[in-house]
Amino acid sequence: QEQLVESGGGSVQPGDSLRLSCAASGRTLSVYAMGWFRQAPGKEREFVAAIRWSGDTTYYADSVKGRFTISRDNAKNTVYLQMNSLNTEVTAVYYCAETPYYVGRLYYTSGYRYWGQGTQVTVSS
Repeated sequence: QEQLVESGGGSVQPGDSLRLSCAASGRTLSVYAMGWFRQAPGKEREFVAAIRWSGDTTYYADSVKGRFTISRDNAKNTVYLQMNSLNTEVTAVYYCAETPYYVGRLYYTSGYRYWGQGTQVTVSS
């Protein structure tokens, strides 16, 4: 059974940084891609960033380009999301997602097979 466990969320002030981690376990298949989505109260889950496991191809939502960086550690089956210059608009539950093969475009939730439980990120002054 594939499991994704997120960590690194918390409460910070505007301008601070956070790094989220997501570790995958129980895998018997290789990884095609992993990504991060977020969901604020009353809003739909939205794409934040994704990374292909082969090569260095990354994808970002326009709203986070230049502030967030996604990276991976293949040996640890772990993906990271470095978030800088945080503002209140990024407050949400952040979800890690993974797919062992292509099932759809990585910008959409349908592009992933497995999901973590989410970690809360709160930015407030």
